[in-house]
Amino acid sequence: MFSGIVEEKGKVSRLERRGESAVLEVATRQVLEGTHVGDSISVNGACLTVTKVAADHFAADLSPETLRRTNLGGLRPGSPVNLERGLALGARMGGHFVQGHVDEVGSVRVLRPAGETVIATFAAPPAVMRYVASKGFIAVDGMSLTVVDRSADGFTISFIPYTLARTIAGNYRVGSRVNLEVDILGKYVERFLMARDYIKRP
Repeated sequence: MFSGIVEEKGKVSRLERRGESAVLEVATRQVLEGTHVGDSISVNGACLTVTKVAADHFAADLSPETLRRTNLGGLRPGSPVNLERGLALGARMGGHFVQGHVDEVGSVRVLRPAGETVIATFAAPPAVMRYVASKGFIAVDGMSLTVVDRSADGFTISFIPYTLARTIAGNYRVGSRVNLEVDILGKYVERFLMARDYIKRP
């Protein structure tokens, strides 16, 4: 479980395909502190299990499902990535509960400067948009963000300078593919209502 508050921007040092799977190595410093083999690290919002820890990088395996469901398979050596270690009990909760289970991949549709901020509009599939609410939470590449507005097929986020400087949001371009995870609370509410036949099952 994560909070969606990115701790550090790492950099991909290696992505090696092994059949339908892959091994990812990420160069980093801060998130290595206290990290051991078997721990979870969010990489662009995808929860990965650490398989190796070195002085300046860690490694994780990418399953076929992870490669299919996320944007990680499109990374290259040098690609920046958002990193966050798993939540510690008793720590302050600055974002929202992020599982690291990516729902779908969306894309950047529009980037519009507004003073020191950037207004970004993302395209998202219906499976995501059914859970997106204005002023609600969504995780984009592991970042806990507040939805400014929504439409039938997308949503808008306002990025402040701090986020642009400390996350990969500052590297976004029109067409960039992003990992999306909706607020888990919406899924549970829907499931409870379906169980009581208040809404139709999909």
